[in-house]
Amino acid sequence: MTITAKVTPAATTVADTTVTEHSGVIMNNLYLETKAAIEELISVAGLKAGQTVIVGCSTSEVLGSKIGTDSSPEAAKEIFRALYEVASEKGIYLAVQCCEHLNRAVVTSRKANPCGDEVNVVPQPKAGGSLASEAFRSLPDAAVYEEIKADAGLDIGLTLIGMHLKKVAVPVRLKNNKIGSAVLSAARTRPKFIGGSRAVYDENKL
Repeated sequence: MTITAKVTPAATTVADTTVTEHSGVIMNNLYLETKAAIEELISVAGLKAGQTVIVGCSTSEVLGSKIGTDSSPEAAKEIFRALYEVASEKGIYLAVQCCEHLNRAVVTSRKANPCGDEVNVVPQPKAGGSLASEAFRSLPDAAVYEEIKADAGLDIGLTLIGMHLKKVAVPVRLKNNKIGSAVLSAARTRPKFIGGSRAVYDENKL
């Protein structure tokens, strides 16, 4: 008879601080990695107060599992904490994309999308995703929208956020390109160029 041992997340004490480890990923590191990533994106993209960052996140991928198979509210709390702290400090709105089960709808504050049409759904870890669930619970005056047009974005775990970015999206290569085990990609946006050969463009908006 084969006996399979149940593995539970281990707690490790470092410098009198208890940090939780799940699948080899230390939760406190997720906060630090996320904080570094959004700070870098805001700097590179030149984001200003009043603009919006869209974030898609698979906590399954963050923990080294296949997207949609190991949703982690615990990981989401650390990631959200970093995103919201930095965005709030800069006066930037945070929006979080739900998973495919909710057609990649978006959770954000009503103030960030005052003319948007709300939809009626409450994101859950297994139907919307852990980060969207945390955002719905924690953002001030949170609501869910079918779509928004964000100024920049972070994609944690290849969740596909392009449908919620303004035109024209420009890839941003971040030095901080992983969160946990998940691949991190990013984008900024710029206005479209219009006119022909005689047109003059604002170099600050390239």
